[in-house]
Amino acid sequence: MTGTESPDVFDPRVFARGLPHEEFRVLRDTTPVCWQEEHEVLDWPAGPGYWAVTRYADVKHVLRTPEVFSSWLGATQIRDPEPTDLAFIRRMMLNMDPPEHRRLRGLAAAVFTRRRLERLSERITQRARSLLDAVAPRGHCDLPVEVTDDFPLANLADLLGVPHADRELLLHWTNRVIGYQDPEHAETVRDDQGRPVNPRSPAMLADMFGYARELAAHKREHPGEDLMTALVQAEVDGRGLDEAELEMFFFLVVIAGNDTVRSALPGGVLALAEHPEQYRRVRADPGLLPSAVEEILRWHPPVLSFRRTASTDTELGGVRIREGDKVVVYHASAHYDERAFPDPFRFDPGRQPNDHLAFGQGPHLCLGAHFGRLQLRIFFAELLARLPEVELDGPPRRLTSNFINGITHLPLRWR
Repeated sequence: MTGTESPDVFDPRVFARGLPHEEFRVLRDTTPVCWQEEHEVLDWPAGPGYWAVTRYADVKHVLRTPEVFSSWLGATQIRDPEPTDLAFIRRMMLNMDPPEHRRLRGLAAAVFTRRRLERLSERITQRARSLLDAVAPRGHCDLPVEVTDDFPLANLADLLGVPHADRELLLHWTNRVIGYQDPEHAETVRDDQGRPVNPRSPAMLADMFGYARELAAHKREHPGEDLMTALVQAEVDGRGLDEAELEMFFFLVVIAGNDTVRSALPGGVLALAEHPEQYRRVRADPGLLPSAVEEILRWHPPVLSFRRTASTDTELGGVRIREGDKVVVYHASAHYDERAFPDPFRFDPGRQPNDHLAFGQGPHLCLGAHFGRLQLRIFFAELLARLPEVELDGPPRRLTSNFINGITHLPLRWR
């Protein structure tokens, strides 16, 4: 940033260095609705630009007014999809507006029940214990690689009814979709003109959707106590999703359900390791664990940003926004807005109230929020019980992304 230039909060490489707190502070204080250039990044072409929204109140307003800020018009990722892919992408619940979104969400919520999720609690607890016990005698580990990447992946596979032998597919698909700009995870496929193909395009998701159809067919013949069985049984009753909707729901659960928890787990451990006094406070008082999980979600929001598109001329934060403009809200800035959170740069496991936006807001409030919180509470309870106080054993490595706040490597040690 030089002179009067606005800070760049578009480039995914910025977030690979950590949350750009100073840049966000400048934006919140001076231009809370600020125009951002979408410059070329690596092999990915430049875009038309967008309005970056960084204050908590404005972010919340955008998320709660889909009649003005649409998920359907241009979908929910910063980069524009190919025009030929847009109709396909709009079939996903995440990229819909009411009333169509309300219909699909109702169908999904009917099977995505708290009772079904709670039934998995014992299995989730045993999995956390097993993963932590496997590394405990060594006194060190790379947490994402050896523990936390596997944990939400296996829990999600249990929820969906994915056979154990197929579970690595879920990780492969997640890395391909979420890590497409990250040097460690990118699988760049080019079209006949040499341009990279969007990982959310129909061509790149064909194998995942094919698997969803095969799994659904298997569950029709061999039902179980899982989410996919419930979805296909609802088909028979005439209350379910059609084939395209089922494929898109599978995609959404696999990608969003895996990577949000996968991000929050090492992010929370890193927060504890960097704040040893607060770490010891939670160890001494496990009753703080529920509020500590909420503070972890505020401190390390799994999702950095979401995009909307203005459906009409409007005003936000004193700025005129034209119909068709892209509007991108930054959870990673809103969570550190002094106007909403007193002393936001203090990591406080007992913070009350803590109205963070980690699971969204408004009609797109995350359907799996309860499942995410359940996994986080169980994992951190087991971490506190089964390992001594952990310390950093080297610098963390962060995902190159302006969407997911990922940590791909977190070296830890303990006595």
